[in-house]
Parts: sequence; structure tokens; C-alpha cells
Amino acid sequence: MLLCRCRAPIASLDCMEEFSAGSGLSALAERDSTITKERLLLSGLTHSAPAAPMQLSRQTSITPGLRYKNLGKSGLRVSNIGLATWSTFSSGVTEEQAEQIIVLAVDSGINVFDLSEAYSGPRAEIELGRILTRRAWKRSSYIVTTKIYWSTRSDERGLSRKHIIESVKSSLTRLQLSYIDVVIVHKSDPMCPMEEIVRAMHYCISQGWAMYWGTARWSPVEVMEAYTNCRQFNCVTPIVEQTEYHMFCREKTELYMPELYNKIGVGLMAWSPVSIGMPQGKEDATAQLFARASFRNKYSSFSWTEDETVNKESYSWMKDRIQPEESRRQTERIRELNALAERLGCTLSQLIIAWCLKNESVQCLLLGATTVDQLYESIQSLQLVPKLNTNMMTEIERILENKPTRPPMISTLALR
Repeated sequence: MLLCRCRAPIASLDCMEEFSAGSGLSALAERDSTITKERLLLSGLTHSAPAAPMQLSRQTSITPGLRYKNLGKSGLRVSNIGLATWSTFSSGVTEEQAEQIIVLAVDSGINVFDLSEAYSGPRAEIELGRILTRRAWKRSSYIVTTKIYWSTRSDERGLSRKHIIESVKSSLTRLQLSYIDVVIVHKSDPMCPMEEIVRAMHYCISQGWAMYWGTARWSPVEVMEAYTNCRQFNCVTPIVEQTEYHMFCREKTELYMPELYNKIGVGLMAWSPVSIGMPQGKEDATAQLFARASFRNKYSSFSWTEDETVNKESYSWMKDRIQPEESRRQTERIRELNALAERLGCTLSQLIIAWCLKNESVQCLLLGATTVDQLYESIQSLQLVPKLNTNMMTEIERILENKPTRPPMISTLALR
């Protein structure tokens, strides 16, 4: 009699992670009651490698709600929350406190560490490099993203090939790493040819200094132009765009980033003033921060002459755009969101983080903290995501009244 073997369908990676988490917890309970053969086997196998028991204990403490997704359409798997070290390595945080925050992130399952020279200078790369060296974590277990930042007021102007290569090599020295996982170009340079930028990034990847590259604060048109040049000159294409996303900054993320992902495979790494820890847990500071953030121009482009011209007119746009009526309406929205957060038993910051994670286009949301307690509170927002059902999201939309919509298509034939 012939027996037919039918292979079971392969489960998704998210389900496999949940299954491994549950099996790890059940195995932990069995080991507490009796010594099994499996434990004896593990102890015998890990006797020569003292680091293995630490890795086993980390894998059993799975953070509820933590998921791993592909960044863009690449094979790089990132946690759905990452650690933005912009505030972690600020002047008010000691190196010991920063290390405690990094350790909590790793123990919670976070594998993305984002750096930015624009906000914390070279200190962040130097201190993170020291921590990673002391801890001696396996290099394949974490992902480091750093930015190529250029300022029009410094000698390092623009995104020339010289500046890009020098920045990558300097970051490698400060981080004490053999390679950087993702190098992100912070802000596009209209004065530099796009061909030179993409060829320089391709060269860095070809040399083994970086594995991938991406962009930050680029418009959808600029990202598409970079992709087109990469295809034309046979260069490695960008895999991620890092952009601001929160309840009062939605147009780019919700309207254009899904299209870029479907067409050219560019993923989304998001951040917000609240998620990176700027208000430091204070609700009144959160309200003030959003009140200012909602009036910023998200698509302003800078040339050298515009950025270097400093006069009173440079800041007049803020006064012109902030109207008393709009400011009052903004305050009312924050007050209603705060009341909704109290009903859900969370803080306003946790509600905002969970709302951002509800968007499937966000593959990694960057969190920041200046204390261990602040990061722990932000991580707990993962458990709030399932509570944001359809009715709750509808109520939030009613409060915000700012759901972005595309402008209607206008046919040129109708104008004739």
C-alpha cells in the first residue's frame, strides 16, 4: 500500500515567531519543575560556549506585539520598532544611562539602532560603538543605520562623491564596525547631480562599507529620480525612506509612500516628535510640540543661497501661518485625544505611537528615550495596537478631521 506524503503549508514568519515565543515560555515552566533530558542536552552543548545561555534567556522573553518585517522589498528583517538614539546620546544623558537604554532595547527584541549626526553629532556613533564593543553582541543580531548629513553653513557642502565617501569611512571609524547596515542620505542636494549621488552610494556598497542605502526627508519625486538613475546606471537602488509621521503629519506617508513601495520597493521608517522622546512623557509638552509641528512645511527644498540667507523674513512664515483660530482648534483636538487615551488606560504618547504602528506601511517606527522608564513606557504601546479597532480608529479620525486625500484628477482635454 502506497502512502502519500503531503507537505503542510509553511507558516508565516510572524506566526512562527509567536509559536516559538509560546513554546519558549512553556519550556521555561517545565524546566522550573524538573530537570529534563533536553536541559541536560542543552547544558552539555553550551558548556563550551558561555554566551549561549544568555541568548536563550533573551529569546524566551518576547515582547508582546513585537514583529519583524522586511525593510522595503529587501531581505533585511527589522523589528517594527527601532531605537532612535538622537535623544539617548544627548547632553543630559550619561554614558551609563545610555548603555542601560541600549540593553533594554536589545532585551526587548529591538534590533534597529538609528543614528543622526545632524542632531547628536559624532558623539552618538562614538558611544554606541563603545557599547557594542563592550557587550560583544553577535554582529548579525543588530542593525545600525546612520546618516550622511550635510550643512550649507559648514565646509562639508552638498552630497558630492568626496563628502559621501569620507562620511561613511568616518562613521565606520567612530562605530568601530566593519560595515554599516543602512546608510541614509539626510536631505537631498539640488546642487549635486543625482547620478553622482547614486554612483557614490553604489561604490560604498561595492567596497563592503555598507549593505544598503536609503534616504531621509526626500520628496517622492526625488526618491523616484534616484531610483530611475540607479536603474539607468546599474547601481544599487535605495530600500527605505525615513520620514516624519504622526497624527498631524500624514500626507506623505499615507498617500505617496505606499505607491513608492508597490512601484519601486522603497520601504518606510517613520519617526515623530513624540515617538523619539522629545516631550519626555509630559502631556502638556506633547500638545505644544504638536501645535508647532502641524504648521511646518514638509516639502520645503533648500538651496545654498536660500539656507545661508539669514534675516528677519526667514522666520516670518511661521507667524503668518499660525492663526489664533487654528491654534485653538489644535488645542481642542489634543484635549479630546487625551480624554480618549484615559479611556483606554494609556498616556497620550502611547496612543500616538500605537496609532502610527496601526499603519501597515510603517515597517519600523523609531522610538527614543532619555531614561529606561521612558523607553519601557513606549514599548508598552505595542500592546495597545490590537485595541485600536475600526470603531476606535473612526473616532480618532472624527477628532483629527485631517485625513489626507488626493486632489481630483483634471483632464487637459476638458480645458479645451
